[in-house]
Amino acid sequence: MVNLEHYWMPYTDNPRFKAAPKMIVGAKDMHYTLADGRQVLDGLATLWCVNAGHCRPKIVEAIQKQAGQLDFASSFSTGHPLAFAVAERVAELAPEGLDHVFFTNSGSEAVDTVMKMAVAFHRIRGEGARTRFIGREKGYHGVNIGGMSVSGVPVNRKAYGGLLLGGTDHLRHTHDLARAFTRGCPATGAELADELEQRILPLHDASNIAAVIVEPVSGAGGVLVPPQGYLQKLRDICTKHGILLIFDEVICGFGRLGKPFASQYFGVTPDMITFAKGVTSGSVPLGGVIVKKDIYETFMKSAGAGVQFFHGYTYSGHPLACAAALGTLDTYAEEKLFDRPIELAKAFEEGVHSFKGSPHVIDCRNLGLIGAIELTPRLGAAGARGFEVFEKCWDKGVFVRPIGDNVAFCPPLICEKTHLDQMFGTVAEVLRTVS
Repeated sequence: MVNLEHYWMPYTDNPRFKAAPKMIVGAKDMHYTLADGRQVLDGLATLWCVNAGHCRPKIVEAIQKQAGQLDFASSFSTGHPLAFAVAERVAELAPEGLDHVFFTNSGSEAVDTVMKMAVAFHRIRGEGARTRFIGREKGYHGVNIGGMSVSGVPVNRKAYGGLLLGGTDHLRHTHDLARAFTRGCPATGAELADELEQRILPLHDASNIAAVIVEPVSGAGGVLVPPQGYLQKLRDICTKHGILLIFDEVICGFGRLGKPFASQYFGVTPDMITFAKGVTSGSVPLGGVIVKKDIYETFMKSAGAGVQFFHGYTYSGHPLACAAALGTLDTYAEEKLFDRPIELAKAFEEGVHSFKGSPHVIDCRNLGLIGAIELTPRLGAAGARGFEVFEKCWDKGVFVRPIGDNVAFCPPLICEKTHLDQMFGTVAEVLRTVS
């Protein structure tokens, strides 16, 4: 048995885990293999990222081959072909006009990168006062200081108040239990975007705001689906006032809604997109930022022969990560996996909304292949009921994620109806046992 003492685990109740470890030793397609040999269905693509499924042949082969050919090369004034190949492939998938890619190693790094890009872009153009960022309540943009500052998940922020950036503000979230049990995007609520122009801009003045950053569908905040027309309103207001609009597509990107990016699903084009997770199906860390051509060209014209953007990471565009990305993108294309959320949409929606009337359930939400149910919190123990559902489902061979008292579903795109039936059936069985 491995010694559990020395590893400080992230986002984990460490003593609780070490008292009863959930130890994964293998994975294939839709399932984990545990240390005792049991199989567990992965109902959240692990952390919203294993879109192509686990240990898929093309991805494994690409990583193995690359490890023996070129283990590492820097992207600081040198390069290797795979990084350029992945950038081209990502740009081809992105909305029209967003065609330049800057690589990071995670979604958190991508958010801090895009914030630096936004401020530098405005400064180059002679609008150096634009340094403020507008996020959204319940929004999640990673765990680095910049991303946490624009995020709006209280439990993630409370321990770091004095360390967070001061030049941020937050729009109200779009979650409203008066619209509970809506299937897909709510028909009402677009007017919540007007807060940007009616409250935020008068308070800070548009000339001081660099960008608005939102997730098209909020994931780690509890799977919050935007009202119809909400994102378009944000786009129109940002355009009117010269503010950049950033979509954080770390979760929504690479097929989750049946399109390469959620911006294409909603028909709203931002100025910049952050991505990670699904680009390699979680196999090797890789993230990045996609920007409009005019933003890239503004930087390229700014410094003559010098460095145009003083930012980057040692492992930006890492060869193994790029190989994994190419294998993943090939898998998506050859198996037409971006079509799966469309093909499974009805069954998935019916499964999510089958919980209406179940014990403790006060809302069901869904879009594409992402969804959640919301449970009534226990008095004085917020999150305890959701965590109990997670643990009991795990014991019965299904992994779903607790987000406070929300239970989230986000299966790999290779899932079949039988997997959905098992996932939703297990949750339904567990809910009947939760006090």
